[in-house]
Amino acid sequence: MTPVRQLGVADIAIIASIAYLIHLIIKRRRATKSISTPLKGPPSKSRIFGVTQDPQFFTDSGALYEEWGAKYGSVYTIPMILGRKKTVLLDPKAISNFYVKETSVYVGTPFSKKFIARIFGKGLLWAEGESHRRQRKALTPAFSNAALRRLTAVFYDSAYKLKTHWDNQLENHPDGDVIEVQDWMNHVALDSIGIAGFSHDFGSLDGKPSSVVHAFESLGTAPSTTFGRILFLLSFVFPWLFYVPTERTNKLLELRKSMTQIANEMLAKSRRAGEDNSIIGLLIKAENSHEKGEGELHMTAEEVEAQNVLLLAGYETTSISLTWALIELSKSPAKQDLLRKELLETKGGQDAGWDDLMTSDKSPYLDAVVHEVLRLHPPLAETTRVATEDDVLPLSAPITTKDGREVMSLSIAKGTTVSSPISCMNRSELVWGKRAKEFIPERWMERAPGTQEAEAEVIPASAKEIQGYRHLLTFSDGPRTCLGKNFALSEFKAVLSVLIKNYRFEFPEGPETKIELARGVLPRPKVEGAVGPKIPLRVRRVEED
Repeated sequence: MTPVRQLGVADIAIIASIAYLIHLIIKRRRATKSISTPLKGPPSKSRIFGVTQDPQFFTDSGALYEEWGAKYGSVYTIPMILGRKKTVLLDPKAISNFYVKETSVYVGTPFSKKFIARIFGKGLLWAEGESHRRQRKALTPAFSNAALRRLTAVFYDSAYKLKTHWDNQLENHPDGDVIEVQDWMNHVALDSIGIAGFSHDFGSLDGKPSSVVHAFESLGTAPSTTFGRILFLLSFVFPWLFYVPTERTNKLLELRKSMTQIANEMLAKSRRAGEDNSIIGLLIKAENSHEKGEGELHMTAEEVEAQNVLLLAGYETTSISLTWALIELSKSPAKQDLLRKELLETKGGQDAGWDDLMTSDKSPYLDAVVHEVLRLHPPLAETTRVATEDDVLPLSAPITTKDGREVMSLSIAKGTTVSSPISCMNRSELVWGKRAKEFIPERWMERAPGTQEAEAEVIPASAKEIQGYRHLLTFSDGPRTCLGKNFALSEFKAVLSVLIKNYRFEFPEGPETKIELARGVLPRPKVEGAVGPKIPLRVRRVEED
């Protein structure tokens, strides 16, 4: 007789959780059947995992969302883990209204709230409603035009410090040398946000080791296990599973520890120095207001410490965007030459000031390249929220429901998970035309470089229906529009302009080198087959061409 294995605590917990989930699913279906718009969508590939078993779901969800949109319409639903469903919005009007209601009707999912709270704390990224409005308003002066105008010099200083290191490396290599550029973009971004935002020099460009950089890099090289992937998927339904230790969660906690330690050191230093209009100075001011019970723009000590997420935002997103810019320009040598020509001819090759950087008049091709990179490669692939109440979203065009009705609005039941797929909308052929997947900076210009005629690849009317910044969702929209948008744009343009004026970039194996994504806090590019997020490029000084 075969012995019966006794159930352990973990087994009982899982069975109880599944039973409770079934109860919730039945309850949800009974409660929402009469008010949810029945939508079409792809069939489930697994009763347990839904469509999440498709490898493309986590590597290129944008392409998958676009494929489903072509088949099921501009609004559809997809089966997720353990019977959960997610409503996907590809309709511009619905997306616009969705973002307008962020932090009120649509808030972070239970999983994202628990993840953010544990890794970054209950700061701006975690907050909703009045708490979010108060924290954002307290930090806004740090990102004003006047404040950012003074910070442009910091971005150039970091870029020229990088140039000094590269010049030294290339001194004995007249034909150039292969440089792993993503590491250097990390150093530039970290030192820039440290000095500009927190009055702290990480010294990353000078080789000073940083626990934050080590934690970020280790996330990208952590092996993915079947157990870890399953646990991650189940965490979307049972957020408490995020507390089960895995190699990845341990590395995330290591990142939290490093960021908290550095943030506390910077806060202690700034408390002694006093308040100013830097990010760290405004945090001290908000903390002092809370302690004195004064003013509207106050923050608790916990909220202040949790703003270390701004360090992540300033470091991770900018370094990723700069890396993608070098990738695209290495794949398109002619476009790289056009950009270099413009930069060297503008103001005699002198560096642009903040006002010139932030307009498209002085360096239109630089502006076009930057926005085309942001369109094709948004650091965040989608925005996923859950409805806190019943809602109705208007549509730009009618859709046919699952039961055959034609409707011009979408009923969203309380508790529904809703997604705005950023990468899909930024690269959709229905929105951006047949060449949407191609790197074409000229689409952002009234005239093609060096001609008097309008470029054929202009922004189509369908893209102009997108309400986000420059018809993109890269910086989100609504109350959660990226607070540091202009900070990121000015740094991106300043650093890229210095690099392109002084160096020529190409792939050692040619422009057809394939790029894939590596997992990290945010997905990072890497050469196909490489271990970790590495982008080696052959770099040559321009004067040696």
